Amino acid sequence: QVQLVESGGGLVQAGGSLRLSCAASGSIFSINTMGWYRQAPGKQRELVATMTSGGNTNYPDSVKGRFTISRDNAKNTVYLQMSSLKPEDTAVYYCYLKMSTAARNYWGQGTQVTVSS
Repeated sequence: QVQLVESGGGLVQAGGSLRLSCAASGSIFSINTMGWYRQAPGKQRELVATMTSGGNTNYPDSVKGRFTISRDNAKNTVYLQMSSLKPEDTAVYYCYLKMSTAARNYWGQGTQVTVSS
């Protein structure tokens, strides 16, 4: 069984930084995509950043240049360094794992990020 455990959320002032971590455990296929999505109240879940095990990254324009995703493949852990945070970045951030060998994608329980103005 695959589990994703997130950490690192919290409250920060606008312009500040936070670092999220997500560790995956269980039967993890080495070729995969890990990343982060977020969901603000009343809004749909949206992409924040993804990174393949080969190192390819994907960011939407809303976070490009402010957020950086990285990962440690040996530890099945993905990180999200968030800088220059804005109040509109306030959301629950969910860790994400996709494996071609699995019939489903996996999600963490979510971690709250709140940016005050």
